[in-house]
Amino acid sequence: MNRSQQLGEEKVGKLLLKFSIPAIIGMLVNGLYNIVDRIFVGRGVGSLALSGIAISFPISLAIMAFGMLIGLGATSVISIRLGQQKREEAEQIVGNAFILLLGISLMIMVLGFLFMDPLLVVFGASSEVLPYAKQYLNVLLWGAVFQTIGFGMNNFIRAEGNPKVAMYTMILGAVLNTILNPIFIFGLHLGVAGSALATVISQFITAIWVLSYFLGNRALLKIRLRNLKLRWVFVKDILAIGISPFSMQLVGSVVAVLFNQTLVNYGGDLSIAAMGVINSITMLIFMPIFGIGQGAQPILGYNYGARNYDRVKRTLQLSVMGATGVMVIGFLMVELFPTAIMSLFSQDPELIQIGSFGLRVFLVMLPVIGFQVVVVNYFQATGKPRKSLFLSLSRQLIFLVPTLLILPKFWGLTGVWLAGPVSDFASSGLTAIWLLRDLKQLGSTKG
Repeated sequence: MNRSQQLGEEKVGKLLLKFSIPAIIGMLVNGLYNIVDRIFVGRGVGSLALSGIAISFPISLAIMAFGMLIGLGATSVISIRLGQQKREEAEQIVGNAFILLLGISLMIMVLGFLFMDPLLVVFGASSEVLPYAKQYLNVLLWGAVFQTIGFGMNNFIRAEGNPKVAMYTMILGAVLNTILNPIFIFGLHLGVAGSALATVISQFITAIWVLSYFLGNRALLKIRLRNLKLRWVFVKDILAIGISPFSMQLVGSVVAVLFNQTLVNYGGDLSIAAMGVINSITMLIFMPIFGIGQGAQPILGYNYGARNYDRVKRTLQLSVMGATGVMVIGFLMVELFPTAIMSLFSQDPELIQIGSFGLRVFLVMLPVIGFQVVVVNYFQATGKPRKSLFLSLSRQLIFLVPTLLILPKFWGLTGVWLAGPVSDFASSGLTAIWLLRDLKQLGSTKG
């Protein structure tokens, strides 16, 4: 049985574990990027430097958004084509996606350097925080190309049925980042710029690793010169499916700006630093869910393309169960040990106090969020971009923005923290309604 055939024939539970566990490990390790950056910066540079990283976080999210637009969009299309036994088309999509990732990331880098100062001011940078944010971004933007290629194309490795190599990719980058951060911050005294340099070097090595895979003999689908010419028939499919995670991530960037501006008004620079830490913890908790989604995506896409709908439903069911279990564990951690978690990042008593309370309130709805993330991934993987897009936007745009504008007027900084769980609850309820409707329409075949 070749790597792609197993997606349609092997037992679903075993297959999901085979694909998800490497993805979960890889994503968890990858989640350490932000954690490691903030721990070393908070302890080695200070609280204002933490605020500087948090202020520049929307740009990092925007870079990741474009990686998702092409990377995750192409992954779903590749999986569906492999399920339809169209290997040549899948390989053409890989080539087109590579060119798109390269071109878009170069554009982001240039625009970032041109408009850095006004962007950071709009993002909420005070005169004390602005120098730290600029030091960080002046280095980080050079890694935009490496980040989008490494992250985007690593998903293709998983799509063709090789999840362990995809896991090694993310472990490689995270381990390098963890080693280089203390060297640059404590050893070479490069400050916040040293943390950014560690991240860029790690992203560069990761990108080289991924490209060497697709140019070597291990890949089922290879990068070939003849496939580097963009074809609209493939580009539009990639963009149509990738628009959902892209929009969610880009809206996340905009919401992060709104958060920073609101936090400055109601809590000052330290509340921005606290939110930066909370975002890092949130991303680490979410990484296993993204790993489950990434592991499920090729299984869902292949079997949907092959019309094995029973296997699609079973994959979705197991994914939801796993995601909910992970989120319950995360919920218990942040509710029981918030002070200990915040103390990892800083010894500033005021920052620890603000962040501990914010962490508990902001993540109180964790047990219901795993379901929502998995279902959005299901719609994306089965080629239903409009549903995926709407549900992706529902939490952050439809529910979070209004609550973020209204609640702080009544409860101040507490209202900022409350905006998160209120929108989580509302979006999960809406997602449940849409999923039930979709499953009723889905056919049933033996698989």
